[in-house]
Formats: sequence, structure tokens, C-alpha cells
Amino acid sequence: MTLPFSPYQEIVDIVMRFAPGDGEFSTAIGNLHVSRRSKPSDPFHSSYRPCFAFVLQGAKSLQLGTELISYGTGDYLLTSLDLPVAWRVTEASPEVPHLCLGLAIDSEKLLELLSRIDIPRPAADTDGQRGMVVNVAPPELMDAAVRLLRLLDRPGDIPAMAPLIEQEILYRVLTGPHGARLINIATSDSHSNRIARAVAWLKENFARPLRIEDLAERVNMSVSSFHHHFKSVTAMTPVQYQKQLRLHEARRLMLVERLDAGTAGHRVGYQSPSQFSREYSRLYGASPARDIDGVREMMAAE
Repeated sequence: MTLPFSPYQEIVDIVMRFAPGDGEFSTAIGNLHVSRRSKPSDPFHSSYRPCFAFVLQGAKSLQLGTELISYGTGDYLLTSLDLPVAWRVTEASPEVPHLCLGLAIDSEKLLELLSRIDIPRPAADTDGQRGMVVNVAPPELMDAAVRLLRLLDRPGDIPAMAPLIEQEILYRVLTGPHGARLINIATSDSHSNRIARAVAWLKENFARPLRIEDLAERVNMSVSSFHHHFKSVTAMTPVQYQKQLRLHEARRLMLVERLDAGTAGHRVGYQSPSQFSREYSRLYGASPARDIDGVREMMAAE
């Protein structure tokens, strides 16, 4: 497919206008956000939700468990379930900032689309694949992204046209080389779907004590199969996943709600302050007090 325009330049021009400075910006299209960074960044810990993220300029890397994933201009990141990561911008400058658009994947829209299109069931060996993957965006996907962004300059067209183009993007992803990952997550009797259900339970109950046997039984899996497929999909064990959720929330509580370390640690499920401080320092590279002071100083400088 040959496009009758320069898609990168047009996308860059639009995103630069709707991301006027560094940071992440929501748009008039509810599921769409754009981001801009004018310099390489330190690691930033967060949770990625199911989404399609397309890099327009610059490069980025993220750590999922012990796995390092790098992607740059022309690549898209497909995330098929909630995953805690540490990401950083690796290539950016004021002249050529890192630019990215992200489109959240709505599970109900995904299921509705799958009910209407004839996509062969993925091969059995694709079930349990990693829940995050990078691929080069084909021209058809880039074309749909351009048309979606153009709607930001025609807000009156958004209610009618945005859902159609979002559906087209989702269709292109589903029929692309890694669409099986999304299909497996949505298929009720698949291992990937069971792991997604376990992840959803952990997100809602991360402060509670974790018994692997109970969680495996909850999603109708044996303990050994649950362990194997959980690590295959998330790149970490259930305990490691829960630990990252706890520490991310504790950091938020200290930053946003200004709780002290002991209270934040107890709130997210730690009974031992020393264990909380030790695991926090291992993840963030500094004690809770030093880390929070450093983040606040950085925010004040910006």
C-alpha cells in the first residue's frame, strides 16, 4: 500500500500541536493520548494497561521483569493486559523530541469486534505468549493513525468517525503478526485469559496475603501450570507481580497523599517496615524517604 502523503511528518505536526510541552496529554478522543519528551529520562515506574502505543520520533525502552524491550520511530508496542514496568526515553532532544500516541484497548469493543469478524483461532503454541510485544507499524496501520489524529482538528466529526477508525486500528492489530496475543487474552478457555483474570484479581487484592494455590484454583489451573503460564505472559512470578503492585501504590501514597513510609507500607500489605524499606530500595534504587525527596525535587525543578 502506497500512501499519497508523508505520514510521519503529518503525524508529527499534529502531535506537536496537541502536546505543546513535555508530558502526556489527553485528547478530545477519549481513548487517545499523545506524549512528548525533549530529553532522555531516568526510569519511571508505572503500570501499562492494554493499549496500542505508536512511536513517531525518538526511542524508548522499558523493563518488564528481567526483560528489556526497546522500540523507536515506526514501531508500535502492543500491551494485552495490565503489566507493571519501568520505562525511560532513550532518544530525544528539543529539536527532535520523542513523540508517541497511545490508544487504550477497550475489552468490550475488542470482544464485539471479534464476534463480527472471521479470524482463525490462534495456534495452540501462541497461547501463553508474553503480554507485551513490539512490531513495525505497517502502512495500513499508519494510515489509520493519521486519519484518527486528523479528527483532533475537526472535533465535530469525532463522535461519528473516531469509533470507526479506532475499530480499524484494532482490526489491523488483530490481523497483524502479534494479534494472537490479544485474541488469546479474550478467549475464555485459553491459558492467557486465565492469567489475565488472575492479574485482575491481584490488582484488586494486592494488599491481601497471597496463596498461589488459592489463586490457581480461582482461575481453574493447576499450581504448576499457573506458575508456568503466569511467568510466560508477565515475565515475572505472581509474587513478584504482587510486590511491584504494592510498591507502586506505596510510592503513590507517599507522593500524592503524603503518607510516611511506615503507614504507606502497612497500607499496601507489608507487616514489616524493614522488609518494605528493603524491597522498596531494591526496586527504586533508594530508601523510601530519599526516593520521595528526590522525586519532589525533580518535580519542583520542572
